[in-house]
Amino acid sequence: MSVRVKICGLTRVEDIEAAVKAGADALGLVFYEPSPRSVSIVQAAELARHVPAFVSVVGLFVNPTKDEVREVLDRVPLDLLQFHGDESAEFCAQFGRRWIKAIRVRQGREIQAAFTDYSQASGLLVDAWDPDRFGGTGQSFNWDLIPSDRPMPLILAGGLSSDNVSRAVEQVKPWAVDVSGGVEQSKGIKDIEKISDFIKEVHRVCKTD
Repeated sequence: MSVRVKICGLTRVEDIEAAVKAGADALGLVFYEPSPRSVSIVQAAELARHVPAFVSVVGLFVNPTKDEVREVLDRVPLDLLQFHGDESAEFCAQFGRRWIKAIRVRQGREIQAAFTDYSQASGLLVDAWDPDRFGGTGQSFNWDLIPSDRPMPLILAGGLSSDNVSRAVEQVKPWAVDVSGGVEQSKGIKDIEKISDFIKEVHRVCKTD
């Protein structure tokens, strides 16, 4: 089993380079101003310039307007869109790009409903529920709520770190894992050693599976 790794909430060129060197498959840029990991379009374009071929650049949005998404797409070479708010499937699909939908899990039925409601997505990201924050909470949730029957790739997020990601991969068997706070020195500032340790743990457990 091969599990892909996305490092999200990158704000510095040196963190982009560290994540790439460590073997990240995808890098997330946050276009949501209330987030401490948010980047401007100018920042994002510069960060994307340092991403080599075969590493995906993912743009994360939370309840954006159509114009906001299109402005980013006009200036930043995103490979994938990630919608982390209350967006409808119709909204997500209108930009002519592959997209994934993130949901916050309180009970297992949200996951089953999302598989149906967002059936055209390229993947479903499951994260911890927080009434005030759209991701980036640093909290995990009950992985037993995740069904084993999945009609699309499932991306696991929420409170992951090098300490628990091997257990998460073994239990959930996700298509990919997504980490932000678990590899940081402070919000928006990544820790090179934590990134490396996280990815090594994912690769280690995949090799022994």
